[in-house]
Amino acid sequence: MLLGKLPLVYTILILAKPITKGNIMPRKKVQQKSRASQKKPSLDELSQSHGKEEGTQPTSLDQVWGDTGISKFGTQDKDEYEDKLKDMNKSDLQTHATKVGLVPIDDPNMLRKRLLKEFTRHMSSFNVPKQTKGVKKMSAKALKILKEGK
Repeated sequence: MLLGKLPLVYTILILAKPITKGNIMPRKKVQQKSRASQKKPSLDELSQSHGKEEGTQPTSLDQVWGDTGISKFGTQDKDEYEDKLKDMNKSDLQTHATKVGLVPIDDPNMLRKRLLKEFTRHMSSFNVPKQTKGVKKMSAKALKILKEGK
């Protein structure tokens, strides 16, 4: 047999058929992954844990008596309050600023910024998270190890 003595390159060229449209090899079929593994959860479906107790701690007597902070600004949602401010004209903004306790100024854009700042300050004072008592008694051995670093 003559093919056994020829180098490999010549052997492949002799045995290969000329490439025509009819004898081209079809593409390799790739398995598609199932739809369940491709679907990613949306950000709304995910939840994050922070390890703190939920709820707020009252910081004033008004909160103890049941005030939720809505009476001063009319809402607790920042986006809703921004929309409310955008709908107000200059005189309405100045009246609202007086009711809130701010000095009304002539520039409506600056007044909106100040009202938003006051709103966030007010809401952050109403939504103070509960304080947990995180101080735990340490063992004598742990205290001794910590004192070595002094």
